[in-house]
Amino acid sequence: METPHSDLPIATRETAASPLVRQVPTGSPDETVTSVLARLPGNNFDYADTIYVIDRTNTLIGMVPLPRLLAAAPHHCLRDILRRPFPTAYAETDQETVASRAIVNGLAAVPVVDEQQRLLGVVPPQALLEILRHEHIEDLNRFTGIRHYNLQARTAMESSPIRRARDRLPWLLVGLMGSMLATYVMTRFEHALQSQVMIAFFVPGLVYLADAVGTQTEAIAVRGLSLSDAPVGTMIAGELRTGLIIGLTLGALTFPVVWLIFGDVRLALAVSLALLAAGSVATSIGFLFPWTFFRLGKDPAFGSGPLATIFQNVLTLVVYYFTVSLIVL
Repeated sequence: METPHSDLPIATRETAASPLVRQVPTGSPDETVTSVLARLPGNNFDYADTIYVIDRTNTLIGMVPLPRLLAAAPHHCLRDILRRPFPTAYAETDQETVASRAIVNGLAAVPVVDEQQRLLGVVPPQALLEILRHEHIEDLNRFTGIRHYNLQARTAMESSPIRRARDRLPWLLVGLMGSMLATYVMTRFEHALQSQVMIAFFVPGLVYLADAVGTQTEAIAVRGLSLSDAPVGTMIAGELRTGLIIGLTLGALTFPVVWLIFGDVRLALAVSLALLAAGSVATSIGFLFPWTFFRLGKDPAFGSGPLATIFQNVLTLVVYYFTVSLIVL
């Protein structure tokens, strides 16, 4: 009992048409339980745990799980015991959506229909498990900054040392130029450092915290980009608010400690304000760089880390020294 409608779209990778099978048991609404059970033996079905009820035009009307069919009275018609409403998928539906639909609705398999609701076939349980496994691996790869497909990930990890160095060095050279810029920023505040040497004590901590917040955001952003369809503006606004909360918390915790140890309320205020600015901006930078690489089809593992790090560090130094110049000196 193969689904009779033959206008099946060409299977496309990662859509419902790819794992679809067509040899499934079907029946008409007026067919009795006895008749259906008599027809089942001797057929080589790809999936036989559900009877799909179709009309003469092959339009899917409902479905009857095999346990319900076996428990029904022999004289009952399929229309009396079919499940309705029922979830379906189109051939062009993303396979991750199909698997999610099966889980939410408690289905072992998902029927696939065309725009006229004609039955094309079924995505069976084994295919759903494979889809979930594939999507899980893909999401883990994105979470770690690896590109979408395993072949590309293996290429990045298993290629020759020269090839790997060639892929990484350009971005690190950009980072090297950025570190020169950071050095230049510090030379511009040489007078301030000479007059108040304790200003320099906080530079490593500020740079580290800005980098830590940004790196944390990068990891979350890469994972989120694989799971969320929210507009980029909404995500950036959320990261800005998150960064503000992080910056306020770090600044509030740092202020009394610096004041107590160094006895300078102005220095404590400058360090706290620098932490507030660094935390607020680092989250946005940590999101924007992976998102930009993602949109450009580039591997975020190569470029987003070095670029985001140097950008955060330079900006943190500028904000810190500017704040110190206004408040402390």
